Amino acid sequence: MTLLLDGGTVVTSLDPVVVTTADVLVRDGRVADLGAIDAPDAERIDCSGCLVIPGNVCAHHHLYSALARGMPYRLEPPDNFVQVLQRVWWRLDRALDEDAVWLSAWSGGADALLAGTTTIVDHHASPNAIAGSLDRIAEALGELGARSVLCYEVTDRDGPERSTAGIEENLRFCKGGFPLALGMVGAHASFTLSDETLAGCVEVARDADAGIHIHVAEDVADERDSISRFDQRVVERLAEAGALGPRSLLAHCVHVDEREIELIRQTGTWVAHNARSNMNNRVGRAPVGDLGERVALGTDGIDGDLFAESRTAFWRAREADPSVGPSWILKRMAASARLAAGVYEEPLLGTLQPSAPADLVVLAYDPPTPVTAENLAGHWAFGLSARHVRDVVVNGEVVVRERRLAKDSEAEVRARCRVAAEQLWRRMDALEAHPFEPEGGR
Repeated sequence: MTLLLDGGTVVTSLDPVVVTTADVLVRDGRVADLGAIDAPDAERIDCSGCLVIPGNVCAHHHLYSALARGMPYRLEPPDNFVQVLQRVWWRLDRALDEDAVWLSAWSGGADALLAGTTTIVDHHASPNAIAGSLDRIAEALGELGARSVLCYEVTDRDGPERSTAGIEENLRFCKGGFPLALGMVGAHASFTLSDETLAGCVEVARDADAGIHIHVAEDVADERDSISRFDQRVVERLAEAGALGPRSLLAHCVHVDEREIELIRQTGTWVAHNARSNMNNRVGRAPVGDLGERVALGTDGIDGDLFAESRTAFWRAREADPSVGPSWILKRMAASARLAAGVYEEPLLGTLQPSAPADLVVLAYDPPTPVTAENLAGHWAFGLSARHVRDVVVNGEVVVRERRLAKDSEAEVRARCRVAAEQLWRRMDALEAHPFEPEGGR
């Protein structure tokens, strides 16, 4: 497909910020040219009065949570984070079947695309439907046209048979087969992993030349468990196991100390910051200002809206440190894209330069003030939102057109989602709170 997006204000890079007025020619899935372009053979998309930006990247998502929106809750309210897991998420994931996995991925992926998110780094769990689950997600996202990085959440909380099955699912998927879905090796968190299981994850990651995607010190219970069982903090344990490095991704890192921060930075390990989730779960503030430049932004399953996430993360960071300015947002968004670029081995992913993968968003944004390289961050922090997303292109294909999914099956699949959600909720109601407990106290 050849596209010509003409007449727009184009953000070709977020870090450093480059804003220009240009036409964008897309051919064979890549940005072919920028400038004043005459391409009579191309499908024309009128971008006059619009802002064209690189597609957003969600660095940590849980698509399996998509059918949980509005679900009833009938157990005692949780008092702490571990109880949130035991009474909500570890019941939901056990209630998932293959159909719910596909529909959750489709629903969450659709909402992400409509919000301008073109790449999703997902962390999946369905302990009663492990084998082939990553294929179901890749198929759903592939039907929508989204780009993704997928993994299965290995854990010992559901027994050795399932932990082995999770490792095997990661290994199988990392061998490839989907053009827009690549693999990492998922692990839940230190407090649900034995040394043997963690070593198995690291071995698979090495064999597959992939990174580890794991929750780290989201709650203080993770650190207490690691100290109690292994006499070392979580990041120290991961470093000793060989789980850190420039391909690996640590989600949250709320309760890491100075030594752990040093290890993260020394090894070039990525961190996914999830501000809204941390606030919702009341787990504390991540020391994002100390963690270096490899801090990306994720939503942790709340939604796929990186405009909302990035703005909230900025205000949260600024509340803690008034020296933080709006440019912080663009640096974090660019870091998220660099994370995905590394996995895809596409250095220009996240930019709109010639030869870059053509992942882009057209925003119908008509502000009362000019948009320049100097003030784009201010527009992002105080103006831009998902409501401005008009068109979305991934890998050179139009996947959202005039605020609607390009696929014409949207109404049918959303109706299926609503039926599946009620079935999922009924299965979940039949499950007690998960009995797994970390050591060292909550």
